[in-house]
This record gives sequence, structure tokens and C-alpha cells, in this order.
Amino acid sequence: MSGRRYGIPARVGDGAIAVGVAALLLGTGLSGGHLGTGPDPLGYALLAVGGLALVARRRAPLAVLAVTGLCAVGYQAAGFDVLSVAYLVAVYGAVRAGHRALAVAASVAVLVVLALTALVFREGPAGEVLAQARHVLELAWLIAAFAAGEAVRQAEARADEAERTREETARRRADEERLHIARELHDSLTHQISVVKVQSEVAVHLALRRGEQVPEALLAIREAGREASRELRATLEALRDDDAAPAPPRGLDHIPELVEQAGRAGLEATLTIGGQRTDLPAAVGRTAYRIVQESLTNIARHAAAATASVRIDYRPDSLAIRVDDDGRATPDTVPTPGLGLLGMRERVTALGGRLRAEPRSGRGFTVQAELPVDPAS
Repeated sequence: MSGRRYGIPARVGDGAIAVGVAALLLGTGLSGGHLGTGPDPLGYALLAVGGLALVARRRAPLAVLAVTGLCAVGYQAAGFDVLSVAYLVAVYGAVRAGHRALAVAASVAVLVVLALTALVFREGPAGEVLAQARHVLELAWLIAAFAAGEAVRQAEARADEAERTREETARRRADEERLHIARELHDSLTHQISVVKVQSEVAVHLALRRGEQVPEALLAIREAGREASRELRATLEALRDDDAAPAPPRGLDHIPELVEQAGRAGLEATLTIGGQRTDLPAAVGRTAYRIVQESLTNIARHAAAATASVRIDYRPDSLAIRVDDDGRATPDTVPTPGLGLLGMRERVTALGGRLRAEPRSGRGFTVQAELPVDPAS
């Protein structure tokens, strides 16, 4: 049986069935199913074992089939005229698990042995007639158990096929949506970013040809255009081909580049790293990079700040990030949550971390994030 179908409810159900069948067999034996003259402890034990063995019919259907078959032969030989209910349930379980040929072979063997046992241990014409009737009855019940197991097996196979078809349909729709997004991004962004990149490259080239000093802001624009072009190209490739090898992700090692770019754009930015450097999950590194990137971008665009400081602290169970600026924000300023701040919060929350973004007590703005790195977190 499939592991996903075998859970706690199935285990409880199997236990209840096993106890119920064992009680039924013992009750039938005690109420007159024993043809002997006195109690037979071994026979009663075989009745109980045959029923209780059904608790493992999902995990080991063939082993349960063998145990219940042997118990049926054993208590029939001990003189118990009891229908082999446990063996019928075991046949159903084996066929449902897909072991049809083995179930047929085992059932033929058990029927033959039961018939021989009845002929040996029951004397006289009445005993032979009773044995033949029992043989026909058990054969009919075996056919019914086999048919029920096969019907359930086919129904489960059809359900699995339907589930697989739904998953393939969902995957195909996701692929189509990725291609649509890639086309939209290409049409709306690639051209504009390419124009910015080319124009900045031309402006730097002309300034160098004329022997003029290239403004730092122009160099920052050129570098930002190159970086945006690289990231957009990598994103489009990932969207177009889900199986393609992803581009190397930006992480903690690239944060100094962000600080350097901010400096070229005219912002006095510093980077401080504290604690002992350790290997961190890639998702933590990517999130830290995006937090610093978005924070510095917001400072350059909105804060009117002269300085900014970035601090990364490696802690035993977390990574702490803090970005401060001396911009125009005051304690009375109510921050407007834009898409950048919302994106940062979503990334941090997805990792189970915490994010604070608020004005500082004096002047300026602070972004503080704590990302757990303990695998248990």
C-alpha cells in the first residue's frame, strides 16, 4: 500500500478490525464451533492469533496472508468448525496491495489443505458432506474477497492517476504563467533598462574622451544599469526554463559591493561586520542581501541622507542586520509602507524572523532584521 494512505486513522482501523475478527472467531469457537469433547487451548490460541495478525495487513500483506492461512489450517485440524474469516480479510488486503497471483496461489493451497484436513479429522458420511459444504462456502467467500480487493485496488489506481493528471495540469499552467510573466517583463523593462545602460556607457565614454572628470553619480548609474541588466536577464532565464541551472544567488559576500555602490552615488556608507563568520543557509544570505539593497535604495531615493551605516552581526542562532541613516525622518514621521518595505517584511517572515523599520530616536531611519539560522527554527 502507498505510504501516504497509511496513517494513524488506518492504523487504528486495522487494530479495531483485528480485535473484532479475533473476538468473532473466539466467540464462534466457544459457542459450539468446536467438534471435540473438551477445551483445546492450542485451537483457541490459533483463533486469536489468526484474527490479531490482521493488524499488520497493510504493512506486510503477504506475511499476514501466510499466518492467517496457517492458523486456519491449524484450528480446523484442532476440531474447530469455524469459517476462516481472518484469512478472507487477509486475501482482500493482499489483492488490494497488488499481490493477486500470490493470493490466488496461496488460496488454492489453503483450500486443498483444508479439504484434506476435513477428510482426515472428520469420520463418516456426514463428516464428508459437511466438509464438502464447508469447502464450497469458503470458495465462494474467497472469490468475494478477491473481487472486493481487486475493485478497491482499481479504484485507488484510478484515483492516483487522476491526482497525477491534476498535478501535471497545474504544472503546465504554472509553466505557461511563467512564460507570460517573462514576456511581460521583457517587453516592459528590458528596453528601458537597456536604454539607461547604453546612455550611461556613452556618457562615461564621451567624458573620458574629452578628458573630463566623470561624475560619481554617472558612474553609479552605469553600475546600477549593469547590475539591473544582469539580474533581469537571470530572472527571465529562470522564468523561461524551470530546469535551467539558476544563476549564482546574491548573498552576504555581495553586500560590500552594495555599500561601495552607495558610496559612488554620493552617500557616505560604512559596513561593519561583527561576530564569528559561519556558513549560513542560502536563503538567509539572499534575504540579508535584499534587505541591505532595499534599505540603501530607499535612503538614496527618499531619505535625503548624507551618511548610512550597515552592520551585520553573526550570532550563534541568528543573523542580525541593521541599516541606519541620518536622513530627514523624525520620531513623529509615520513611515509609508511601500512595496520595498513590504517585500522585506515578507522575506523575513518567510524565514521566521523579525523586522523593524521605523524612525530613529533622534533623526533618520533604521531598519533592523533578525534572521534565525538554527535548523530547528
